[in-house]
Amino acid sequence: MYIEHLIQSDIDLLSRLRQVSQRIGNTPVHRVSNLFSRKGVRIYAKKEWEQLSGSVKARAAFNIIRGAVEKGDLHRGKILLDATSGNTGIAYAAIAKELGLRVVLCLPENASPERKTILQTLGAEIIFTSRFEGTDGAQDVARELATSRPDLYFYADQYKNDYNWKAHYHNTAVEIFEDFPGVTHFVAGLGTTGTFVGTGRRLKEFNPDIRLVALQPDSALHGLEGWKHLETAVVPGIFDPSLADEFLEIDTAEAYEIIQSAKQHEGLLLSPSSAANLAGAIKVAEKSDAGTVVTVLPDNADKYGEIMKRLFK
Repeated sequence: MYIEHLIQSDIDLLSRLRQVSQRIGNTPVHRVSNLFSRKGVRIYAKKEWEQLSGSVKARAAFNIIRGAVEKGDLHRGKILLDATSGNTGIAYAAIAKELGLRVVLCLPENASPERKTILQTLGAEIIFTSRFEGTDGAQDVARELATSRPDLYFYADQYKNDYNWKAHYHNTAVEIFEDFPGVTHFVAGLGTTGTFVGTGRRLKEFNPDIRLVALQPDSALHGLEGWKHLETAVVPGIFDPSLADEFLEIDTAEAYEIIQSAKQHEGLLLSPSSAANLAGAIKVAEKSDAGTVVTVLPDNADKYGEIMKRLFK
């Protein structure tokens, strides 16, 4: 076992991991009471930006890094490498900065300026990839780089890494069920699919009657950064389509309308993906006569300056 042959630098790394873990998860919940109101039906949303790195991706990134360190696959002699649309990369970079690790990220060149600036500020090394190929193209570049230099890189491969969904299986779902043992629906969008798969799988174990509703964009050309239109994209290896009780499509324009409404009526400044999740939760609630609908708000509006300027000009 690697852990039996730890040197001092490894022990220090594990100690820092324990410290960082205190800043991951246990996010607060917002009750949606103005955008939707019906007797007997409630919507709750976890504010995932209130943790290290400012997004839900902190959970998966931390679990991937911790698993790799504990197995000896990642240490100060190796560089963490992955493809990202932004938030997972920011999470990797923020956590790695705390741990003293190097990070190389393959990022589509059309990622928002705010994300690029944050990544660079955190010390991540960025390889920009084609804007036309999205995260699928970024994955190809990362895979080629990892294959060419296995001695140099630990390829995290968030789309196929089981530590991604297990972060939500062991934590997000438990937090939700502890707060809402009567939860009837869990609603989440599909990107890497880790949030939906991990949370949904554990919630079904807690109560098989909980309905799992998966959301995706209504077309391949959409503005929901981080989301995948599975019919036209490379399906993540960790995705389990049998988990979903229902699939719903969300229109980008609909999500943008929710951004404006959430600010006005709920006091929330949401990202497009968070607004899309909330739109999906409202759709589910509108079809319900009773129940508790829970979703996650992956991040807030901090990294979407240009979109916010257009919406609130």
